Amino acid sequence: MPYEPPPELAGLTLAQIAEQVAQRKLPPVEGWAPQNMGDSLMRIAADGTWYHDGGPIKRQAMVRAFSGLLTRDDDGQHWLVTPFEKLSIEVEDAAFIATDVSLKEAADGGKAIGFRLNTDELVAAGPENPLLARGSSETPALYLLVRRGLEARLNRSTYQQLADIALAEGDDWTVSTQGAIFSLMPPA
Repeated sequence: MPYEPPPELAGLTLAQIAEQVAQRKLPPVEGWAPQNMGDSLMRIAADGTWYHDGGPIKRQAMVRAFSGLLTRDDDGQHWLVTPFEKLSIEVEDAAFIATDVSLKEAADGGKAIGFRLNTDELVAAGPENPLLARGSSETPALYLLVRRGLEARLNRSTYQQLADIALAEGDDWTVSTQGAIFSLMPPA
């Protein structure tokens, strides 16, 4: 069966984004206790490109499949986990790249900010998926907590779109989503 990417983020309602998120069935890696550990010989570059044994993985379906097995431990180490193996994976910056953003109105009058990742996964920022500002005021970097300790770095155009949302809400460089408020500026 061919892969059908989700519709464009801008054309989805908040309810449709929530439905897309709910439909994504991820493997239950948290419940697995593999006995074999090793190195996957894989790397995720800062631009989001996945590599295996030095060469880029060109099949996006493989990247999407591997991304569902990915986790990050408390020490910051990334792992690919199966029921039988736990393999380390090098991640240069973040496991994912946020490639699009859209502000959505909820039926109750609230707002949510939805993101599309480079794996076509949709994530709504909020208390469970906070936005994290890092870097400095001269070179800020924004990240979105996705799941299992994994983060997505906002690419330049997505950062600019989010800055436009923040400026439309006021001049304090914050955004409000699902009842939570996040600063787009790194702590001083």
